[in-house]
Amino acid sequence: MSASSPSQAKEQDDDIKPLRTYVTKIKSVGGGGNYEIKCNICDFTFNRSYTRVRAHLLKMTGKGVRVCQKVTITKLIDLKKIDNEATLRVEKSKTKYVSLPPVSTQHHMDTNTLGVDPKKRKTSTVENAFNLQSRETLDHEITRMFYSSRLPFHLARNPHYRKAFAYAANNQISGYQPPGYDKLRATLLQNERRHMENLLQPIKNAWIQKGEVIMEVGHSNVVQIVTDNATICKAAGLMIEAEFPSIYRTPCVVHTLYLSLKNICAAKNTEKKKNNVVYEECSWITQIADDAMFVKNFVMSHSMRLSIFNSLKLLSIAPTIFASTIVMLKRFKQLKKGIQKIVISDQWSSYKEGDVAKAKFVKDTLLDDKWWDKVYYILSFTCPIYDVLRRTDTKVSSLHLVYEMWDSLIEKVKNAIYQYERKEESFDDLDSLNDRGQMDPKAWWLAHGVNAPILQKVALKLLAQPCSSSCCERNWSTYSFIHSLKRNKMTSHRAEDLVFVHSNLRLLSRNTPEYHQEETKMWDVAGDDFGSLNDCGILEIASLSLDEPKSEGVFFNDDG
Repeated sequence: MSASSPSQAKEQDDDIKPLRTYVTKIKSVGGGGNYEIKCNICDFTFNRSYTRVRAHLLKMTGKGVRVCQKVTITKLIDLKKIDNEATLRVEKSKTKYVSLPPVSTQHHMDTNTLGVDPKKRKTSTVENAFNLQSRETLDHEITRMFYSSRLPFHLARNPHYRKAFAYAANNQISGYQPPGYDKLRATLLQNERRHMENLLQPIKNAWIQKGEVIMEVGHSNVVQIVTDNATICKAAGLMIEAEFPSIYRTPCVVHTLYLSLKNICAAKNTEKKKNNVVYEECSWITQIADDAMFVKNFVMSHSMRLSIFNSLKLLSIAPTIFASTIVMLKRFKQLKKGIQKIVISDQWSSYKEGDVAKAKFVKDTLLDDKWWDKVYYILSFTCPIYDVLRRTDTKVSSLHLVYEMWDSLIEKVKNAIYQYERKEESFDDLDSLNDRGQMDPKAWWLAHGVNAPILQKVALKLLAQPCSSSCCERNWSTYSFIHSLKRNKMTSHRAEDLVFVHSNLRLLSRNTPEYHQEETKMWDVAGDDFGSLNDCGILEIASLSLDEPKSEGVFFNDDG
């Protein structure tokens, strides 16, 4: 290596000590890099090294040198910027990449540390029989793949992931190399598309009975389309109804109920919506919900309080699309005794950290019987709505149940409000209650609709229809992280193939026994933070299955 010239050394020195250009060295003083220095800005003369130059120019007090009186605020900002940039350059020059050694190398290093020559070390019979060292090396290579690519940990529960390594372990494929970039995005994707078409053929054969995609199956085989209540969805429904008069657009029942709960639990007084009457009637509900959220956040953010009663972890509710406020209040009701024990315990009184005023508010709220009465009242008239939402948030044909559930919902909500406000019932006579039908509607039409075959056919098709757009959520979510504003160079055909294969692999996997076994149980619905699905519907699970879109997007990293 050639030695650097004096001019190069000076340039490097000025690069990491740029403030030297604002002073002039007069003469060396006492060695050790110290000089008599004159400031070019204020002509002040002082001794010492570059540390004192920085302190003088940057007005750093307590450094044994007078600060420069002629450095203005604007000039000081510029000097600090120059100094910070030099500091960053120094830090970057220190950064070096150190590769990770394989496990076998690390093992040799460990034995050397212990004074054992790795060449003379004898492996045990068990280690040789099970090839433990190679297994450990492979484990570390797999983990590095996860960590370096930000892959979600629940990928380890994916049955296809497990099958791939199991197949490689059970079949001697010497010299095998995993598929590369081009093969994954082209040849193998097309092969999997054809394979998926063959697997889905039995489902396509059933389209003539239930109806499906309009252009593929023919409009005569489609009964309805189900969308949410967004303006654009309504417009699309009207367009389809205009082009195909025999097809009807049905609003999503789940979305309708969600909007109802949202208006009840999060009422807002806005001039645009002109809902001041609703706000006046429901604003107290919003206040109760806000109080519950404040209590939950306060309790969950203090580890000492959680250590008192571990059951309070149930208050940690995942942010779901629908009715999270109702779920939270139900959990409060369930844990009422536990959280009240916290605020009256000696541990709570002796806990001095945090905001005293907030702690007092939490204690007063949880011990307030009137507050709890309002919580019970809210649940009494919102739980019927929530129950219907959960029953209809499914792919099962349930449109024929909506009418009865709707009547029952209104009756339950009315009874809850009437009872709380002490109003008299209506339609509560025994004749009205006993005259309700006892037979399942589909069974009734099969048994009694023989004499009206055309009407029977229409009725059975109607009764077989779902009433929610939940099943579409997965496709929308999948496509959103495969093709986005930041990744828009992918061809539409390839994006469609990726969505098709991704969605149907998961769909078919749910019908296998492996999906309900321990290691691969529900592998596609949650990550490490997954808890219970008791309060979740199909639409919520569809969202949970893509809980790490940025990470899962690595699978489909494509710029062509």
